[in-house]
Amino acid sequence: MAGLIPFPSRPRAGRGLSWARLCVAAGALAFALAPALAAAQDSGGGLNVIRDTEIEATIHKEADPIFKAAGLDPKDMQVLLIGDRSLNAFTVSSRLMAVNTGLIIETKTPNELEGVIAHETGHAAGGHTVREGEMMRAGMAPFLLTLGLGVLAAIAGAPDAGAVLVGSSGYFGTLGALTYSREQESRADQAAITYLERAGYSSRGLVEFFDNFRYEEVFSEARRYPFFQSHPISSERIESLRRRAEEQKHYGETDSPELIAEHQVMKAKLAAFIDPPQQTFIKFKETDTSFPARYARAIAYYKATETETALKKLDALLADYPNNPYLWELKGQVLFEAGRAKEAEPAHRKAVELKPDAPLLRINLAQAILAQDEGKRADEVLAELQKALAHDKDNTFAWRLMSQAYAAKHDEGQARLAAAEEHFSTGDLTQARIFAMRAREYLPKNTPQWRRATDIVLVSKPSADDLKQLGRTG
Repeated sequence: MAGLIPFPSRPRAGRGLSWARLCVAAGALAFALAPALAAAQDSGGGLNVIRDTEIEATIHKEADPIFKAAGLDPKDMQVLLIGDRSLNAFTVSSRLMAVNTGLIIETKTPNELEGVIAHETGHAAGGHTVREGEMMRAGMAPFLLTLGLGVLAAIAGAPDAGAVLVGSSGYFGTLGALTYSREQESRADQAAITYLERAGYSSRGLVEFFDNFRYEEVFSEARRYPFFQSHPISSERIESLRRRAEEQKHYGETDSPELIAEHQVMKAKLAAFIDPPQQTFIKFKETDTSFPARYARAIAYYKATETETALKKLDALLADYPNNPYLWELKGQVLFEAGRAKEAEPAHRKAVELKPDAPLLRINLAQAILAQDEGKRADEVLAELQKALAHDKDNTFAWRLMSQAYAAKHDEGQARLAAAEEHFSTGDLTQARIFAMRAREYLPKNTPQWRRATDIVLVSKPSADDLKQLGRTG
């Protein structure tokens, strides 16, 4: 996706840099939490989770060789982007790590970000997850389990999953609890250097990243960035890292021009969506004719609701870069959010044509089609959504659109089954079971769809009455 709506609204797939506020209650045992759409600059608290095809692609391009070097399958690894200006990163589980946008923006080179990811991979591969140790003994496990599952719901794009809304204290309290032992930190440091070397990367970036924030050592804990609260920094630790890093064969390797360019685009895009438009115009002056600056200004005009100017800037970019799918995506988003779905469709279609394997782009296109004629082209919508779900089967918003498209076709069974899939993907087992039971009433018996509805019921804590009804219908 390509952009961010700077105001709360009902969630729609046609928003590039997609954010979801994930607010967690400290004692909650709910299976999934509800993210509510929020602008990045909203200070109301919570966890702003971002989905963006372009940024995810850039991060995985940098991170996947590290995951492979650690013996992890990149396809199983999720790098969660959190829309937060503070500098932080942490490991949620062996397959899920989180990185704040603020940390990405603060990295000067791709190699610095690779260093941080390698360090967090050291925690993931070493089992230093947020579910262990003192936090478990302190009763943090239910909270962190809920956080982890809620994060997955947010990744799936479920802003309405049944909210548990609290202030920001729960979020910051959680991050404050993600404190690894000094022994684990040392192991993660050494593992990071090993993984970077195996991947053919320099470990210089890891050393330089820590060295850039050496001054954090003298701050009181309350004044440190969250990352350095949970990952205590010291001169001794930096020098130990430097000595080992300088011994490595690839220490002198430098980032490729292509990777540097992509990293700069990612940073500019994130900053443009996070910062107020005026700040973006100051940072990226009109005299700066580089691609990242032009891109950032187009986003800023969009955020400032200067639609025609934003479109003019995007058209100029597209004249120079006609095969950039993310520019077409952003143009489609600008038009869609301006209530011009018919004009948005060709832009989203071009984005899909240029990058057909990106599920979020297909979801944008499906939504633009569905919004035009209240379901008269429902079959087209369903075709796009099925292709998207083939790559991202737990995308909650895709299931929601699919339910709407089937409803437009008056296919009550499929509409209810898609709604059951939507709730099941967020962990809302109660609603998943209810919709699956309703779907079975409409779906032809013993079809794959009927069996899928039955499976959802069976794994969603069915009641005795539900089981009796299943028994009566076979």
